[in-house]
Amino acid sequence: MGRKHEPVAEEAPNSPELDSEKKKKKKMKKNKNKDQHQSETSPKRKLDQLDPQNDAESNKKKKKKKHHDSKENAEGTNGASRDETLTDGSVAVTGKNAGDAKYAALKTFADSGLPENVLACCKGFEKPSPIQSRAWPFLLDSRDLIGIAATGSGKTLAFGIPAVMHVLGKRKSKSSKGRNPLCLVLSPTRELAQQISDVMCDAGSTCGVESICLYGGTSKGPQISSLKSGIDIVIGTPGRIQDLIEMGVCCLKEVSFVVLDEADRMLDMGFEQIVRSILGQTCSVRQMVMFSATWPLPVHYLAQEFMDPNPVKVVVGSEDLAANHDVMQIVEVLDDRSRDKRLLSLLGKYHQSQRNRVLVFVLYKNEATRVENMLQGGGWKVVSIHGDKAQHDRTKALSLFKKGSCPLMVATDVAARGLDIPDVEVVINYSFPLTTEDYVHRIGRTGRAGKKGVAHTFFTQQNKGLAGELVNVLREAGQIVPDALLKFGTHVKKKESKLYGAHFKEIPVDAPKSQKKTFADSDDED
Repeated sequence: MGRKHEPVAEEAPNSPELDSEKKKKKKMKKNKNKDQHQSETSPKRKLDQLDPQNDAESNKKKKKKKHHDSKENAEGTNGASRDETLTDGSVAVTGKNAGDAKYAALKTFADSGLPENVLACCKGFEKPSPIQSRAWPFLLDSRDLIGIAATGSGKTLAFGIPAVMHVLGKRKSKSSKGRNPLCLVLSPTRELAQQISDVMCDAGSTCGVESICLYGGTSKGPQISSLKSGIDIVIGTPGRIQDLIEMGVCCLKEVSFVVLDEADRMLDMGFEQIVRSILGQTCSVRQMVMFSATWPLPVHYLAQEFMDPNPVKVVVGSEDLAANHDVMQIVEVLDDRSRDKRLLSLLGKYHQSQRNRVLVFVLYKNEATRVENMLQGGGWKVVSIHGDKAQHDRTKALSLFKKGSCPLMVATDVAARGLDIPDVEVVINYSFPLTTEDYVHRIGRTGRAGKKGVAHTFFTQQNKGLAGELVNVLREAGQIVPDALLKFGTHVKKKESKLYGAHFKEIPVDAPKSQKKTFADSDDED
């Protein structure tokens, strides 16, 4: 009896076509048997043959493993951590295990569990600010952290208190003689470095943690002496710190807590290579903290290189560039030659009593000197700060302005960021800055701590390339956009720009490219 699957052999054994077909099928059968044999001789298959129920059990295990893999991918390695984003009012927190109870926002200073002598510097405050409330639990747990917060949000103590605790936890001996620093804070300008130093010295005074401020424009002698005698925390500008490292008097090999404050500004001022060099001098295993008003790509790349792969990110307000809504913005389009006369007119309006603080921003150092001399010639009591002034004179001028002894000051953008100057009622932008970002920081010197402020800005023909970005800032804050400004057009650069974030929109591919110019005060680099 012929086999069911081979009828062709009986019908025409001598047919060439059928003979070829037979060979083909025989070859296919041989390959099939070979595959089956390999499957049956595998260890797993042999076990399955011993117990038929193993096939069902195997399928069950596969399902279970798939579920476990899926869960592990959602939670992270070994299911131990999970990326989370928490939003609490105006604060957003992103990071692994951000929702854990131990990272809950602090409602009072006592909730932090910190010693009283460490919290002594906070006695003038009712409760932690939003950035402190959210950042402290992570930083005190040695997590790397990115903080996005505006000036005046309490960010210095947000990283300052954990820095003090880091020192106290690392120091085995109370003796300070000859010890190397354990913490480093980098700042883009001398004025901001001094301000941070004042806060850090106050925070450390009650618990024996010593800080030093290193910046250019002053003698290196006293700074070298302090470093040699032993210090816990170094605060300073990149240029001067690099100089002292190269001289062999600033040793950062034990630094295991690093803060980059105003990171975006530091890179904009051309400090990127110096910052990288300085970070290379610190411990390979360190806790990194980066504070920035915005989060451009160069800062993002720096964080990727030097921070833990999964840092915590705390955003107070928005990452997008936006002006303080407590500031009334007045933009006036005028001819360049009309600015002097208009400035004198506005001072007669805003500074009639000559008691309230008014800050006038200019773009260039020589422009600051000219405007200061013009105002003094007109009978106004005025001081100025800019890169051509000796550091002693800059410090004195800023002190007089802060105290109210001379409440009218002319400044370049060295005063645009970070400085905590109380009760500035009016900001006048005599010259529009090079970027809209600096414009937002400038007008942020007023309208602080819940108070209202006024920012009056001169906009000229030569600034027309920034008209679109300025229009967006004004509209976002619900301010009046003058028709004369709209005449310059509302086109803005690409969304991916490192400077302006969400204020940028797509423009044609063949649009002319802008050229970046840098007018940073050069002596701030040392």
